[in-house]
Amino acid sequence: MTEVPDLDGRVAVVTGGARGVGLGYCKQLSARGAQVVVNDLGEDGRPPQEALDVASDLRATGGHCVADGNDVSTWTGAGALIEHALEAYGQLDILICNAGILRDRVIATMSEQEWDAVINVNLKGSFAPLHFATAHWREHSKQIGAPVDARVVLTTSEAGLYGNASQTNYAAAKAGVAAIGVAAARELRRYGVKVNVVAPRARTRLTIGTFGDFGDRSGFDYWDPDNVAPWIAYLVGPNGGHISGQTFVVGGGRVELMEGWQRVSVIEQDERWLVDELSQASSRLFGDRKTVPPRFPDMGLPPSVAMAANQ
Repeated sequence: MTEVPDLDGRVAVVTGGARGVGLGYCKQLSARGAQVVVNDLGEDGRPPQEALDVASDLRATGGHCVADGNDVSTWTGAGALIEHALEAYGQLDILICNAGILRDRVIATMSEQEWDAVINVNLKGSFAPLHFATAHWREHSKQIGAPVDARVVLTTSEAGLYGNASQTNYAAAKAGVAAIGVAAARELRRYGVKVNVVAPRARTRLTIGTFGDFGDRSGFDYWDPDNVAPWIAYLVGPNGGHISGQTFVVGGGRVELMEGWQRVSVIEQDERWLVDELSQASSRLFGDRKTVPPRFPDMGLPPSVAMAANQ
């Protein structure tokens, strides 16, 4: 089935766009008529060969696409990326922050460099492009005297939503991304910018490095990274403009709407608690709920992997 070109005239920036789910986003957006800036980390700001190949392939199929090699984990690189999009196409309508890395290690042996690298790429690498894009949209909104119609999709992970052993750096970064999504959706509403967060469930370099090359590829391949792209295209397209401040897990043919940090119970009295009183009252707070971390969700992982995630 041919994709409907409902993004004609729209300009999209995709970080981490040369491989994995990011590549699927670029292909989907281009097929729907968007002009795409494929960002992936290169040397000295030059696009890596993978990004150049993606841009070339999309242009060969009639798309409009340029490659970008700026480092979005730096303030300078993120600003240069947004400026590149504006110079290439004269506007910016869609920002998809997808760049990410892993440096898995148990807490006791994790190095400062492993912590900083993951926080910088995953968390700062989401906020920094958003910062410069927002500055542009705010100024543009002032110039036209009306809200802009812009969309942002930030990439979290189920490790950030549920927590995962040996990934405290990654879980912290991705939980932070989910929090940015809610806060930014509230803040940018006045400018006409819709912000949502997606946790892809797919076979990528990151998941292969953690779980191995799992999944049955015969028939419908649930773990194909291209399965995530249609939901992204819906969120940034004309029919998804009523959705903002939401978090989704997307993979295979499945879309899950998530809600986190909701109040589940309360104990209260009209004076300060005593410790002995709380030791008695805490059972009312938990009720029949467990007092250990919740189970990591069943994602169809190999049994040994699923068991390790819930230890």
